[in-house]
Amino acid sequence: MTTFIIFVILLALVFDYINGFHDAANSVATVVSTRVLSPRAAVLWAGFFNFAAFAVVKSKVAGNIAKGVSPTALTQNVILAALLGAIIWNLLTWFWGLPSSSSHALMGAFAGAALTNVPSLSILNAKVFRETFLFIVLAPLLGAVLGFVITKLIRVIFANTRPATVDRVFRRGQLLSAALYSLGHGGNDAQKTMGIIMALLVSGNLAHRNDAPPTWVALACYTAMGLGTLSGGWRIVKTMGMKITKLKPPGGFAAETAGAITLALATFRGIPVSTTHTITGAIVGVGSGEGKLSAVRWGVAGRIVWAWIFTIPAAGAMAALSYVIVRAITGRA
Repeated sequence: MTTFIIFVILLALVFDYINGFHDAANSVATVVSTRVLSPRAAVLWAGFFNFAAFAVVKSKVAGNIAKGVSPTALTQNVILAALLGAIIWNLLTWFWGLPSSSSHALMGAFAGAALTNVPSLSILNAKVFRETFLFIVLAPLLGAVLGFVITKLIRVIFANTRPATVDRVFRRGQLLSAALYSLGHGGNDAQKTMGIIMALLVSGNLAHRNDAPPTWVALACYTAMGLGTLSGGWRIVKTMGMKITKLKPPGGFAAETAGAITLALATFRGIPVSTTHTITGAIVGVGSGEGKLSAVRWGVAGRIVWAWIFTIPAAGAMAALSYVIVRAITGRA
């Protein structure tokens, strides 16, 4: 294994770490905003279950990330540039406090760098990218529908229950729903970095394209993701948990449960879905299910949607520029 490959692997783990603290808000915003857990306790809870996904979730998503680009365009410089583009976009959106998708930043960056190397759409696996783009719409939509339905069910089932009892029940319930959501988050997001590292190993003839990720790759990625989540991302927590709609424990439980179900379905199919899109849609669904659409702050939701729209082309452009610079420095494709 060359020094260059080791460097790129370390950079991939840096991306995974940034993904963890950038997306920490997805796992903890609801449980923090309802004051079920303190921010510190929430990130500890989420970080643990992010890592625990290693023992629970099979690596289907990792395989699809690695197969997204044809081997003819897949070079070590392309992978390095893709990571640089995704990292830059993640840091910018974290600074702006926007919950953009690390998943789509990586997919866009990967495509941008590869297309700069081989300018032909034929190098992209249409099926992988088509399903990814489809879930840009389906993930928040399904999260919103499930959040709305679960909220309505809670209101019907507990209609005649004292508010203090409802609050106590769902404060406990949120511990379970937050854990399930964090399992889904770790299981889907850590696998994306596993896929990038596998693509790197394949490009260096250190693995075959259809190989499952080695245990050391999986452990390193889940560890980096968990540590990143422990670092938190308070700027985005405020946007997700406090600005979209006002949440109480029943609403937090509904949003996390809806998000967990959506992530489980996507991960089972091996689709690298956006955990950010999923939980945002679920929170909007919960706000709508509270009885009036005015419960949702649509201006904030609109800003988030614009961040979603720009993520793939913006990360792709940054990766393309990074590739041009890396190629000029190394003197090779």
